[in-house]
Amino acid sequence: MDHKLKLLLFFVSLSLLSITAVHSRSVPNSTTSDLLSDGFNPHSDPQYLFLNPLSSSLKAESTCEQTYGFMPCTTTIWGNLFLILAYGYLMFIAATYLSNGSEMLLEILGPGVIGGLFLPILGALPDAMLILVSGLSGTKETAQSQVSVGMGLLAGSTVMLITVIWGSCVLVGKCDIQGSVAKDGQNTKGFSLTETGVSTDIWTCYAARIMAISIIPFLVVQIPQLLNSTSGRHLAVLIALIVSVLMLIAYCLYQVFQPWIQRRRLAYAKHKHVISGFLKHLRKHALGRLLNDRGEPDKDVIKKLFDWIDENKDGELSRGELKALIIGIKFDEINLDKDDAADKLLEDFDSSHDNQINFDEFYQGISKWLNEVNRGKRSGDPGSRTEKLLGDFHEQTKREHDLLGADEQSDEVVEAVENPKWTSIKAALMLLVGTIIAAAFADPLVDAVDNFSDATSIPTFFISFIALPLATNSSESVSAIIFASRKKTRTASLTFSELYGAVTMNNVLCLSVFLALVYVRGLTWDFSAEVLVILIVCVVMGAFGSFRTTFPLWTCSIAYLLYPFSLALVYVLDYVLGWS
Repeated sequence: MDHKLKLLLFFVSLSLLSITAVHSRSVPNSTTSDLLSDGFNPHSDPQYLFLNPLSSSLKAESTCEQTYGFMPCTTTIWGNLFLILAYGYLMFIAATYLSNGSEMLLEILGPGVIGGLFLPILGALPDAMLILVSGLSGTKETAQSQVSVGMGLLAGSTVMLITVIWGSCVLVGKCDIQGSVAKDGQNTKGFSLTETGVSTDIWTCYAARIMAISIIPFLVVQIPQLLNSTSGRHLAVLIALIVSVLMLIAYCLYQVFQPWIQRRRLAYAKHKHVISGFLKHLRKHALGRLLNDRGEPDKDVIKKLFDWIDENKDGELSRGELKALIIGIKFDEINLDKDDAADKLLEDFDSSHDNQINFDEFYQGISKWLNEVNRGKRSGDPGSRTEKLLGDFHEQTKREHDLLGADEQSDEVVEAVENPKWTSIKAALMLLVGTIIAAAFADPLVDAVDNFSDATSIPTFFISFIALPLATNSSESVSAIIFASRKKTRTASLTFSELYGAVTMNNVLCLSVFLALVYVRGLTWDFSAEVLVILIVCVVMGAFGSFRTTFPLWTCSIAYLLYPFSLALVYVLDYVLGWS
């Protein structure tokens, strides 16, 4: 019934949108002797019915150009508001279809090329369509006027995602903070600004750093304005376009290879944690200190440990003896494959590659890791501080392991798709329909915004800054907030990574479309205030996300305040100080 209702609403909307301008005959100015019985007066010119004549100036104001020659248009405030809502809803439907189709395709084909190339591009497609049509049609003067709609959408989408939506995700996803980490599912401290919040993994920090780096094309295109030069603006747009496209390609390649990078880093972190636990266990059973007073490995103590591990007393440690030792250590805090850990230990110590570890190899391996533990901490008595150093190193490696989200990823259950062929067809149809809707209604939406701006005298930038991101990013925003409400580090990490990724695509893909439009049509780049807003928001929120993994509740207030600050800053710079 839900689908039928949606279908009915869709066709009703199309029916309403199909109503175009209505024309009527008018009665000429006449005297009381004029006969109007049949609507025809041969003694008057013009010879047609003249009803309620309008002044020529009002007639000029009442004209509007129909998109595609048949789409509805109006010059009234309420009429254009209705059209913005109707077209905006259709763009929302397009974004939803693209999002759902992309996710279905990802379930079938997995990450890699699909997840790295197509999904980010499809997610930014509605925004890119609106930006493209904002300056594609009409004369150069019309394009210059309407292109501010594209800039408003670009800035509004970026600012909304990492201020209002980011702050809302912190608010709904907050958990109790203990030891600088938010505890999954534990929310007993109410709305404490410092003792509640969310935590993310280290990959989310990388996503935030990439987002901050993605503002480079904005800086490039602003160089002539910074130098008060007018001659190099067109060249700066071209250079910024090239930089933006190259960064888009680099980002897509990073997305393609990111799963491989993650697996390698997770494997290294787990191995490092095993080594730290191994050393801690050895220190616990050593008959003496592992480090002597000079801070060097104590060979006699390490020899006793070697003999203790060597159960068959053959002078060499085998894979089985290493596995028995690992089982005895009991790595309960991480999900560990004992066989894999034994293989990694054997590989780390066995320099002769004979699948056996003699004492010299064991001593060299232990020395290497003890030096790693003691690096940069040479003050005091190293021998007496060995246990503390090993304990600190073990906690540090566990923290690194947790930041990479290893346990959460290993617990992730991926269900097989029941009917891959039908699911593929359905995904392709959803992507096709979403693309068609976005392409068909982007231009009418831009025209409606432009007409609404004329009717209300509100600059098009502010209308598109506030209204259009609600249409193109609503589905993504609602999903992010719902996902964050699960109150887990894993879901918070995925949520914030998606937000940072969406902004990155705005800064490279959507900006590339915008710069190409400006360059090809020879438009003037005059968006210093808008660029400044994007730079401030991306730098502030990028710094937050890059250098910390836990966000107390008070951080959401900064995010919320940045949204009205952005609007106020553009207004002051453009309409008070006259930057535009």
